Amino acid sequence: MSWEKSIEELRRRERLAEKMGGEEPVSRQRGRGKLTVRERVVFLADPGSFHEIGKIAGVATYNDDQELETFLPSNSVMGRGRLNGRPAFILGDDFTVRGGAADASIRGKLIQSIKQAQDYRMPFVQLIDGTGGGGSIKMFEKDPRTYIPETPGWEYIVHGMGEVPFVSLALGPCAGMGAGRVAASHYSVMVRGLSQVFVAGPPVTRALGEDVTKEELGGWRIQARNGTVDDVVDSEADAFVAARRFLSYLPSSVHELPPITVSDDDPARKDEALLSIVPTDGKTPYKPRKIVEAAVDLGSFFEIGSQWGRGLVTGFARIDGHPVGILAGDPFFLDGAWTADVCEKVIRHMDLCSTFHLPVVHFVDCPGFACGVRHETAGVTRKGARAMAAMYQATVPICAVVIRKAYGLAGSVMFNPSKAKWRYCWPSGDWGSLPMAGGIEAAYRKELLEAEDKEAYLKSLHERFDAIASPFRTAEAFYAEEIIDPRDTRPLLVDFVHHARRVLETGRTAFGPRP
Repeated sequence: MSWEKSIEELRRRERLAEKMGGEEPVSRQRGRGKLTVRERVVFLADPGSFHEIGKIAGVATYNDDQELETFLPSNSVMGRGRLNGRPAFILGDDFTVRGGAADASIRGKLIQSIKQAQDYRMPFVQLIDGTGGGGSIKMFEKDPRTYIPETPGWEYIVHGMGEVPFVSLALGPCAGMGAGRVAASHYSVMVRGLSQVFVAGPPVTRALGEDVTKEELGGWRIQARNGTVDDVVDSEADAFVAARRFLSYLPSSVHELPPITVSDDDPARKDEALLSIVPTDGKTPYKPRKIVEAAVDLGSFFEIGSQWGRGLVTGFARIDGHPVGILAGDPFFLDGAWTADVCEKVIRHMDLCSTFHLPVVHFVDCPGFACGVRHETAGVTRKGARAMAAMYQATVPICAVVIRKAYGLAGSVMFNPSKAKWRYCWPSGDWGSLPMAGGIEAAYRKELLEAEDKEAYLKSLHERFDAIASPFRTAEAFYAEEIIDPRDTRPLLVDFVHHARRVLETGRTAFGPRP
């Protein structure tokens, strides 16, 4: 006696599961220019590394002899795999099975996926396509009653985000629970023209009097520019590359430190271009990404959120092989002023770096919080205070490099000044409680009106206050701890990351990150 017949039945059911929603739905999926869920898993995971769990879960019908007649697999594929050689848990939605609706889902798959990722300390990667377990009107045919809504598994998402990296790739129309899962992650990506993210789709908004297409409602131009998702790419293949690269900077869980790699970039490298990259007139903008790229290991800068909060550049990089978080003011957008969305970007990035123990390098150029009716209407004051709190609550070392402006409350948010300051200032530094240039005429209005030669008197005032504003005057009082040659930035940051590594601590932060 043996169990050979049972194994044959197992293999038969596995083959049925591999057909997904059937020939026609699979053909429609590919006709839309989309991969199937099983193709996505193959492209994402290291070759041969994926081990599927719950493959034969689904809905079956039997004949009178209790033999299997039909089988429809659940609308998700889950299992363990490896990304760049490191373990990860993968959950992929199958749009070919009822468009990912709840009446084709097995909610235990989502919950079990998060619990496995969290308990075994590995990143959780979601390939989201559809409602992701959301509601379906046809469900009422099976259970003809309504219910008070709950979201099974959300408590695991909330807790899990404080334990392991969550990555969400939006690879089709994502509505309801699917949209929620996209947003509830540390890193999310959309594909141009292929994916949309919305609370409810066009049929629902049409009933509310808003007739729009899926792209007009939740395309990348909306969601990548308002910060709902972090990045947008051109293809599914690019999304898989982005996910793998994002995770390469992070530990597998909060119980580890970020992985150090071997760098072939000279730690003592000095880039001559840094000496002249900031214009001497104090007004003309420069490209902050060039400063970042010159200071970090060559080719290691990975920008996150480039489409939103554009007054601030955020991302990851490596310095002498050590992963770090990056903040850099961008004077091309409102001179780098912190708008409401920039403040939200600061909060999100600092939460991310604190959660996963990445030291932060902050290239400071900030003229303050954005002012005016539009910005007050957007809530810049409240969000600015929250951004300040996020910086002060950071649990990781922060090194500030003051490139140019640092004014007012926002300009002061370089790090928590109650802790040991690790700060370098370029000679181009320009700081204070308010910019002198705009305040001189107001402060000396009476004298200017009475002056015989107004222009000459104003010129003398500017010359006097330009001298007062010299960063060397600040350094005399030890308010600017070190003024450096910009070309020395990289070697000094290499020194910083080695010291920072010694004091990094593993474990869950006092407060988990919020989506």
